[in-house]
Amino acid sequence: MKLNKISAMFSATKNKSTNITIFGATLTALLSMPTFAADAETQNAETDEIEVIAVKGIFGSLKAANLLKRADDRIVDAIVAEDIGKLPDNNIAEALQRITGVSIGTDFGVGESVTIRGVSENLILLNGRSTAGAGRGGIGLDDFPSSFLKTVEVIKSPTPDMIEGALGGTVNMQTIRPLELSEPLVAITLDGEYSDKTENTAPNFSAGIGNNWDLGDAGTFGASANLAYLDRELRRDEYFNKVDLLDNIDINGDGVVDDSGGPNGKYLRRTQSTLEQKTEERERTAYGISLQWEPVSAEANIYLDLNATKLDGGQSAYSILDVGGSSVARSDSYYDANGQLHNYDLDGVLVIPKTWSDFTTSDTTSHALGGEWFITDNIELSAEYSISKSKEKQTANEFNLRPIERTDPTLDLVTHTSTGSSFTGSGIPGYTYADSGMLTNPDNLVFREFFHKTLETDNEEQALRFDFKISDIGVDWVSAVKAGVRFTDRDYSANRYDLKPINGNTTLKDSYKKATNADGLYSPIWIDNPVLADSMKIVNMSNSFDQTGVNGQNDLMTYNVYDADLLQNTEATYALVQQMLQGTSYAMNGSLADNMVEDNGAYKEINEKTSAIYAQFHLDFDDLTAAFGGRYIQTELESSVVASVDANGNKILDTGENDYSDFLPSLNVTYTLTDETLMRFAAAKVMRRADFDELSPALSIDNSLVTGTQGSYQLEPYRVTQYDLSVEHYFGDGGIVSAALFYKDVNSFTQTDSSCLADPSTVDGQNTTEWGNVCLLDTAGQSQGDVNFATEAQGLAYVDSEKAAGRTGIVVDTDVNGGSGEVKGVELAYQQQFTFLPGFWSGFGINANYTYADSEQPDGNPLLNISENTANGQVYWENDDLQFRLAYNWRDRYLYSQAEKRVQTVGALGYNVFNQNDPSADNFDATVGNNYREARGQFDFSASWDINEHFTVVGNVVNLTGEPIEYTTELDSVWKYSESDRRYTVGVRARF
Repeated sequence: MKLNKISAMFSATKNKSTNITIFGATLTALLSMPTFAADAETQNAETDEIEVIAVKGIFGSLKAANLLKRADDRIVDAIVAEDIGKLPDNNIAEALQRITGVSIGTDFGVGESVTIRGVSENLILLNGRSTAGAGRGGIGLDDFPSSFLKTVEVIKSPTPDMIEGALGGTVNMQTIRPLELSEPLVAITLDGEYSDKTENTAPNFSAGIGNNWDLGDAGTFGASANLAYLDRELRRDEYFNKVDLLDNIDINGDGVVDDSGGPNGKYLRRTQSTLEQKTEERERTAYGISLQWEPVSAEANIYLDLNATKLDGGQSAYSILDVGGSSVARSDSYYDANGQLHNYDLDGVLVIPKTWSDFTTSDTTSHALGGEWFITDNIELSAEYSISKSKEKQTANEFNLRPIERTDPTLDLVTHTSTGSSFTGSGIPGYTYADSGMLTNPDNLVFREFFHKTLETDNEEQALRFDFKISDIGVDWVSAVKAGVRFTDRDYSANRYDLKPINGNTTLKDSYKKATNADGLYSPIWIDNPVLADSMKIVNMSNSFDQTGVNGQNDLMTYNVYDADLLQNTEATYALVQQMLQGTSYAMNGSLADNMVEDNGAYKEINEKTSAIYAQFHLDFDDLTAAFGGRYIQTELESSVVASVDANGNKILDTGENDYSDFLPSLNVTYTLTDETLMRFAAAKVMRRADFDELSPALSIDNSLVTGTQGSYQLEPYRVTQYDLSVEHYFGDGGIVSAALFYKDVNSFTQTDSSCLADPSTVDGQNTTEWGNVCLLDTAGQSQGDVNFATEAQGLAYVDSEKAAGRTGIVVDTDVNGGSGEVKGVELAYQQQFTFLPGFWSGFGINANYTYADSEQPDGNPLLNISENTANGQVYWENDDLQFRLAYNWRDRYLYSQAEKRVQTVGALGYNVFNQNDPSADNFDATVGNNYREARGQFDFSASWDINEHFTVVGNVVNLTGEPIEYTTELDSVWKYSESDRRYTVGVRARF
């Protein structure tokens, strides 16, 4: 069989004996992986015999990855499975974080995305083809089973034949082809994963089977299949505050205003203490099938790949929010070095207990039919048609309470308030109430509102590509020429439905003070009402903040709230609320479905067509090889929103168009300094189209009518010119030392422009509880670019009066193209197994890397998600039967988000005004709302024992020491603490 697809990555010349050895060893490593066919054996490359590397154990995996890196034309790093279905980590993202220049984003402590050289706009491919996920980048790395993969590549310098769309790099996940198997294969893994916060053990099962058959004159046929199942429960604990700046005060009571040391004569103050604990249940079922056939002549092969992932899961959460209150200093109050006030009281706070649940189902498929035809020994033609789909439905519910003092039906409801006292120390702050029953006493809590909405998205891409390769054109220094075309047709749509049972246009917001009884009086439902009482529970979760710690007593950890398990049953909760509101002006008629109203303003429909053509040349000048060429792409975009709805309920769409083209040249050069040392240089232009939400002018507004987002079909893509220079020195048995410099010049930045939108629905529907986040209009009914908020002295009463006059608006963030920026940095890597040491010590090895990245965007801030310093290290020991690995990942502080709601007026200049849009305006500060994630390191441990040639016992721990996450403001004050489960896994792998 001709393995041109597999060997395509080795498109450099094979004329030199050194290159023959490298290519052959790498290819043999990959093909022998499923069978562990041989021990290492070195023979003379001059006689066309090659080194055979069996991919066995940690060192075998690292060594095979180095061979791939060495043999590739591009700047590439890779992870190779130790065995079929056995990547070094159980999660693809968590495995990739071991690679130089790669950091990961997590959700509930589980890796879900990667940043490559500090850039998060990357592309996820499966066997070299694009995949569809909820957004632009492709399928989530936590959604695709790692057990399906043999190799994962991180490609940092592109070539023209690669699909465009990656700014940092391309992640290419590769599955095994059935005709690569040298013998029948059956591999089964059964793990149990224990999460220490939920105290839940999750089953994780995977199985793979494959074989190929000689059909005589009918050729050779191969088939493989994979199945994976995971049912996991995790929890995340978070504690956070709103942080704002106030004028310095007298904190020691001597009649003199004390200098906080903060900027502009102000001090930092925490308010709106919030404790939130969310449990996620995720059930994943996935399968992969691959069929392949080649004729006797081996001059062609045809393959069919079918992959599907189904996710079912939900998040149930409780939170308690305390709002309002004026600062009162105590005898133990003090300012810290950042100008933040500690140990103080807040007089007149009220609390809002909330229960919510999200339930999400998604189905993702990625199918391909393709083939290769070897017209001659030197000419290859390949073609592939692929279709990838993602369909997601999210159901979101909220059931919220309000602190109202018990009374008979009345028109004069009294909000129950108390004094909250904050205590700073080790861990999250202590927080107590003067009223010990503030959060649990039924006399203080009433039903406030029930929200329900559904969000649906569909994302489908069809792609057709043809590639042509000539290996010999009659010119000695041209080793190969490639050319090809690719066409895609992408359809994306999203819609939203809301429960609006009051006249078909109003939610149940604030029903406690809007629903009146037969006498026209408010008659709130207290939580001990017989209709509601059995559905309430007092929350006090075990293992709360056991990683961060708590400074003494925190009353927010125990509170009365609606049961989240009941809220997940939307129909039952709707029926309960319907019963509660019977006989009031908010009485609900009909079923839940009858009262769901489509939000036409949030409807998005996007069609995107692309056409690409490329040419690529491979040159060979003995010690110097190169791959260069260019890719030309045309993009045609149509973005539609609802303009109106006709009498029959049909949508009349308003469509905007945007067409643009890009030429993306690239150059990859490799110079062989010695047989062991390579120098590489790469230069390329790359582009990334804006995500679909950014390309739609549809307006998405939150339930409180306080914030919203809006995109634009006129957005140009990100465009980057990048340069790389690296040196790689290979030594001993699988050792490497490497260094790389990289530079990215980023154009067509997308940045956020905020405005205050006038909307008549705010008068009756806007929630002003968090009044500091409600923007104020100069003139009722007129939107404006300036985003202004009420002062502390004005407070809630002023905002409510402005709301009644129609002078409150919605803060809308719109993505616009901005200026340019840059990313530059250094990568260092070292890997070695100490085989030269005697006996036991020869089993030790080390793999370590470090990345420095410096970045700047147009407003002077660093780019999001880029740490200046990132380090990864693995120390391992293994022999024929045992493996132990301790891995450590560390990254320093980085900018996580901008215009963060809870800190949006905190900036370096200390104005306490949200103005990051207009540099010419008063009080402009580009740093307001900056939210940083603090430096953090994490240990992971894994071990395995080969009982015999068929069975292996495995175990690992993720986040071994239980490291939490902290978030800080531009002024270095901590405003948020977050922590997730440690995860312990024990399992058995069987291979036959």
